[in-house]
Amino acid sequence: MSVDFKGKGIEFVNSAVQEDEAENYEKAYELYVKAFGYFQAYLKHDKTEKNQSLREIIRAKYMEYMTRAEAIKQMLDSVDSTANSQAKATGATATKAKPKGHDDNEDSDLEKVRGSLGGLILEEKPDVKWDDVAGLEGAKEALNKAVILPIQFPQFFTGARKPWSGILLYGPPGTGKSYLAKAIATEADSTFFAVSSSDLVSTWMGDSEKLVSQLFALARERAPSIVFIDEIDSLCSARGDSGESEAARHIKTEFLVQMQGVGKGDKRVLVLGATNMPHNLDQAVRRRFDKRIYIPLPEAPARSAMLKIHLKDTPHNLRKEDFDMLGAKLEGFSGSDCAALVRHCPASSQITPIPQFCLSSRTP
Repeated sequence: MSVDFKGKGIEFVNSAVQEDEAENYEKAYELYVKAFGYFQAYLKHDKTEKNQSLREIIRAKYMEYMTRAEAIKQMLDSVDSTANSQAKATGATATKAKPKGHDDNEDSDLEKVRGSLGGLILEEKPDVKWDDVAGLEGAKEALNKAVILPIQFPQFFTGARKPWSGILLYGPPGTGKSYLAKAIATEADSTFFAVSSSDLVSTWMGDSEKLVSQLFALARERAPSIVFIDEIDSLCSARGDSGESEAARHIKTEFLVQMQGVGKGDKRVLVLGATNMPHNLDQAVRRRFDKRIYIPLPEAPARSAMLKIHLKDTPHNLRKEDFDMLGAKLEGFSGSDCAALVRHCPASSQITPIPQFCLSSRTP
């Protein structure tokens, strides 16, 4: 006998709404979660539903109720956190003695290391939304499922469905990997660390390993958090390369140790790496990125959209047909190539369809 997933989901969500309106938030949250299980099964497995419009309506309502359930969870967690803080404040009347052999200089060094890492945290979101990223629909969908949904709805990503702990964005240069990371920082309700190899390399022996170690310690403290490392191949190239220094080997070893612990326990930390040369990454490091997303060169419609974006504040006489023609002609151009193309063209108050010499001015 088949289960009516849609009917059961509607039944539970109606009960959840009633409890929600009555301000019985714990009961409402439990009922919402039960309803989501049935709605998920309906959307994924029920092939008998022929009405696609109805499926889309249910999908939209499902996302709406998920947002409400997450808001209730945050409110309940906030109440629990306040109660715990008050209990700790009442009971914490004695200060802890420092362990024997404790070195105040060590604390001072760690504070300096942490101070240097504070600038890596994006306190203000970059204000780059998914819609601002032209094309890359497959990559955006994959990142939304792999990064945003587990942060917004952690209760659905447990056990065998636990979220990815390492995601690698790879592809040709100039395709928008760093721009996608900015969109993730905007969309994700989490602490975002923007890191480059130069941020973690110190001229002082041993400091680089401390920087890596403290970066991950800080990410765990500020969880849920995302650590984005741009051009990670320059930091974690294959071990044993000629000319590799001892300090570089220590950094890779520390990075591997820290990556091994990411995703364990209840601290939600995601490491997001970007590289143009994934084959140059150390094999052990590459294995730590269990999810890999290819960021390809843009297709013609995306190239046209990029030209519109780069010309949005510039007066021009280009029509839709012109943008379509240019998008088709710019085969092989990356996003950064399209931006450079607009800058290379002659400055004028009115830009007409871009001359041929502009199309041939791409830097190899």
